[in-house]
Amino acid sequence: MKKSKTVSKVDGFVYTTAIKKLRKLKKRIRKIPGGTSAGKTYGILPILIHKAIKKSNLEISVVSETIPHLRKGALKDFLKIMKRTGRYIDSHYNRTLLTYTFSSGSFIEFFSADQQDKVRGPRRNILYINECNNLKFDTYYQLAIRTDLEVWLDYNPTKEFWADTELNDDDDVEELILTYKDNEGLSESIVKEIEKALTKAFYHSELSIDKLFAEDNIKNAYWANWWKVYGLGLTGSLEGIIYSNWETIKTIPQDSRLIGYGLDWGFENDPCALIACYRYNQTLIFHQLIYEKKLTNNELIKKMNELNVARNVTIVADSSEPKSIKDLQKDGFICKGSYKKQDHKSYAIQKLQGFDMWYVTEDSLGFIKELREYIWDTLKDGTNTGKPQDGNDHACDAVIYLVNELLTIEASTRAKTYKLKTQRRSKKINKGLKQML
Repeated sequence: MKKSKTVSKVDGFVYTTAIKKLRKLKKRIRKIPGGTSAGKTYGILPILIHKAIKKSNLEISVVSETIPHLRKGALKDFLKIMKRTGRYIDSHYNRTLLTYTFSSGSFIEFFSADQQDKVRGPRRNILYINECNNLKFDTYYQLAIRTDLEVWLDYNPTKEFWADTELNDDDDVEELILTYKDNEGLSESIVKEIEKALTKAFYHSELSIDKLFAEDNIKNAYWANWWKVYGLGLTGSLEGIIYSNWETIKTIPQDSRLIGYGLDWGFENDPCALIACYRYNQTLIFHQLIYEKKLTNNELIKKMNELNVARNVTIVADSSEPKSIKDLQKDGFICKGSYKKQDHKSYAIQKLQGFDMWYVTEDSLGFIKELREYIWDTLKDGTNTGKPQDGNDHACDAVIYLVNELLTIEASTRAKTYKLKTQRRSKKINKGLKQML
């Protein structure tokens, strides 16, 4: 008879298999690739908290690519764990410096990789880089050479990067792959949602891993790669990234001009994505306002009002839901359905690729994640279809709806302007000819 796992719970905090496995790691550099909901962050942080409580004057740094990424990720999880385990003391937390000091004199500080004074600044005992694949190797290296005891690295292995090429032959490195099966804290509904990818990806999902990814068993390439990365925690392949001419920007410049919104509907399984677009000099800036699942139209409208979404600027929404568009119109928003011709995605993509550079605000986390995984679809022989792969592309679609609309308007305006100029020129020529005659 198979023994069931004993799971320890403290007010919603679960002592998972992931934590047990992580505690067994001994080498200085600890690589933790893993799938979605594997409990990587929620496993590493309790270990660091325990060390900070038990040892005096430890200096621990938790680093991620940006402050918004930290606030919605590792920092949020840290505070949740501290409160759920009854360890949180409000006076010990410096909200300005994002540092928590323990009674032992040890502290855990949170900062972003774009703070160069900290990246190249003071030394520490323990370093934890959350989603390290979003950092450049030089940034990691500057942090690592200033850390004397432990370096923790976690990431979703979407593609090969410096943790694979630079650290593989290092005797001081060990690797632990975690998956959702190591996280007993997950609800049954989330587990079911994750495992839906199996049936989307493969004809025979029950096959062993050496046969699962055989070419004749793959039903959908996107979902097969998704399962490899997010289901199994194995290194995936992201060949054919669509956009390479974008960068993050901290804030929207004051002299930029709001020119429209793109909206992709979602509900049960897909997030609703509302993206604002700004003109700035000769380029565009995009800012994610909403990226959330299970929003009813009333809840969406409420959020839009709370966010002060402009009522004098057009929202271009997915035209497949005319009733939802009507709901927004009734509340006073200028909302219209997107025009979907056969190649509308490719057209908008080409226009965005035509910019030298365009920008996304650094707190547009859902959109940024999509952009990093937005790739061209291919046939089984590797031929590019010229269409983006369907999948996690909700914010990308919202932007496509908007860009198509803006470009159509601009093209129409240019055509009208050209026509007027031509007519005026013809009148001048005719007038001149009459005078000559």
